Amino acid sequence: MGRGLWLCRQYRRQTSVTVGTIFQDTRKPLRQWLQAVWLAINQKHGVSALGLQRALGLGSYPTAWNWLHKLRRAMVRPGRDRISRLIEADEVFVGGERPIKSVQSAAGKTLVLVAAQEAESGKIGRIRLRRIADAAMMTLHEAIEECVEPGSVIRTDAWGGYNNLDMIGYERRIAARIRMSWWATIPCRWWGAWPRC
Repeated sequence: MGRGLWLCRQYRRQTSVTVGTIFQDTRKPLRQWLQAVWLAINQKHGVSALGLQRALGLGSYPTAWNWLHKLRRAMVRPGRDRISRLIEADEVFVGGERPIKSVQSAAGKTLVLVAAQEAESGKIGRIRLRRIADAAMMTLHEAIEECVEPGSVIRTDAWGGYNNLDMIGYERRIAARIRMSWWATIPCRWWGAWPRC
């Protein structure tokens, strides 16, 4: 049939192969979308919306931004499993214009809980991130329950927000100092792309 539609023999209705996908109702060629997919997953540090716009020759930045966010949402597996065993957890401020020098300079930044599973080799394994409103105990406990299996050992700093993890089924170990420097040890190919989300 014309217009790239198929005719269902059983119900005698027209349908498209893109129905129910992120490509549904797009006016751009599917080839261009697949080029965007390739760019999003094959760049070492990810791709920005501006880079996507330039590479594909898209007319506007908002189009590129929407495409990139559709692709990123599609790449996150819903209901993905929680990490387990030995976990290192810490909270970090992300974004904003200036570095943090005091609590007041945290304005415009987003607080994120980072939980990293230690792989058998001793390196960083799977990672889970949760945007959190504050670093209060209840908020941290809820975020940890969402992304870490009960019974896991959680290594943290001495922050009081991690107290009483044993009450919700975790073993807490306080490290004299957190071994990981989040910005330095998380692989650049992953972390370098994340702040542009």
